[in-house]
Amino acid sequence: MPRAISVLAAGHRHDRPVIDTVVLDHAQRSTQNIAVTSVKGGSYEIALAEPVRLRTDDLLVLDDGSLVEVVAAPEPLIEGRAADVAALSRLAWHLGDRHVPVQVLPNRVRARRDASVEALLKSLGAKVVLIEAPFEPEGGAYSTSHQHIHGHDQAHGHDHAHDHEHVHAHGHHHDH
Repeated sequence: MPRAISVLAAGHRHDRPVIDTVVLDHAQRSTQNIAVTSVKGGSYEIALAEPVRLRTDDLLVLDDGSLVEVVAAPEPLIEGRAADVAALSRLAWHLGDRHVPVQVLPNRVRARRDASVEALLKSLGAKVVLIEAPFEPEGGAYSTSHQHIHGHDQAHGHDHAHDHEHVHAHGHHHDH
């Protein structure tokens, strides 16, 4: 089975030809090692050296140099729509405070469908809609890839990993 060994970000695609496409949900796009089936019926092993979060239009680089396109699959989501930026910020803050992965759009937020999230959004005055759509949540301190960006690459021989604690006002902390 052909293996995907690295990822080429969508912004670096430059009209390179692809041999196939895989349609993956959020969990699959956040998995470091997984076997997947493509839209053409091909099988590929994603075997990446480090965790990444794949996004629509990213390319999987196979061990033979071929490229396979990634597309986000529609998933059952809940969408909370807000009347203005302040209301949207309040929705995002409350969801983030509960460590709920969220996709932020111009006047709405999306999260995986969950009764408690739906209740929370309604209690905050959001217009709530249940939808099926691709889910591409924001990255963050607790996402699959714990990277701290310092404005330059790490090709110069040392990394900038951090080992520190995050303390939250609601009484718990996270070690990294």
